[in-house]
Amino acid sequence: MRRFLFASVLLLAGCASRAAAPRSAAPSGPPVEADEYTRYELLAPETAQFHILYEVTAIAPGATVFFNPIRRGSAASGERVTDRMTGEELHFDVVSSKEARRTGLPDAEEGVEYIRIRLPRAVPSDGGQVRLLIEKTYKDPKSYFSEGGEIVFRRSLGVRRNSVVLPEGYELTSCNYPSQVLRSGGRILVSFTNPGPDDVSLTVRARRLPS
Repeated sequence: MRRFLFASVLLLAGCASRAAAPRSAAPSGPPVEADEYTRYELLAPETAQFHILYEVTAIAPGATVFFNPIRRGSAASGERVTDRMTGEELHFDVVSSKEARRTGLPDAEEGVEYIRIRLPRAVPSDGGQVRLLIEKTYKDPKSYFSEGGEIVFRRSLGVRRNSVVLPEGYELTSCNYPSQVLRSGGRILVSFTNPGPDDVSLTVRARRLPS
């Protein structure tokens, strides 16, 4: 416990460097989403995989579909979308950028695939919204790997609210961005807010606890 408390204080007070990468060009037109939160659950290090839970609110008046990009360089699997109001699983398909532009996302990035979600109801025009939970697992050895006896999660993150959950049995050794360190179901969770406008180039390092 003493070691855990020390890591928390060190992270909040000492590891305050803010390396940032430019955010991709902002889409034109009014916003289509709000209140984003992303949770990255790191799986066994040898898999180079992490499970993503992304919560987002669709706010474009009248919208009947919502698009979520599959990040370039990451192999996605296990996609699942849920309506947060009812718990209903929603229909979706994976489409090319060309198809995304044709069916409602004019600013779709060339060469990127998108999860196209059929909303359970049209977004009301009077300030209403549709809250979604999008789950997927990425395999990305450039973002999640082992180095020098530690695991490393290194990724550019643009969403305002984020958390990274370490594998069970691992302790945090360093993080390059001011964060809150908590326990979540017996695992360590690193949580932070990105005030923007740039992405945060996050690097989290951890090591396995002694048996």
